[in-house]
Amino acid sequence: MPPIRKERPQDGPEIESLLDRAFGADRHSRSSYRLREGIEPVHSLCLVAEAEGRILGTIRHWPVRIGTTGSALLLGPIAVDPPQEGRGIGGLLIRTALDRAAAEGHTAAVAVGAQGYLGRFGFKSAARYGINLPGLKQSGRLLALALAPGALDGVKGAIARVSPEAASCPP
Repeated sequence: MPPIRKERPQDGPEIESLLDRAFGADRHSRSSYRLREGIEPVHSLCLVAEAEGRILGTIRHWPVRIGTTGSALLLGPIAVDPPQEGRGIGGLLIRTALDRAAAEGHTAAVAVGAQGYLGRFGFKSAARYGINLPGLKQSGRLLALALAPGALDGVKGAIARVSPEAASCPP
């Protein structure tokens, strides 16, 4: 398995190229990207898998708000270079990032993705908690995970952006 490390500023162009290959250049039009606009990611949870000086996979997290009372991390994007898929790199990135998030005191995460894949890490349908994402065309792809016991109890409503001031996280 390739080693996992924190993303560095100079990784940006290579990560953007990888994300374009994985999701297409139109990926910025997706509803989850609206939540990220103008907000800094949680830098400590932006990770890459690297081998021989090449980035093979990436994961990022962003602060979001749920309803009026909840806060969470938005997991994503998570991408693996297409020729490297099926080697467990994506799973390693997700598990490492979620473990770090919990260790840092984050209590909940949400993601837009496939239940069949993200369910392996404990994600469940966000609808069961009463959580939704306005503009998401396939609501069944919205998933949620409590990183601490009871973290999603009583938290419901729409996922929304946090203000840029509230989202500033140290690199």
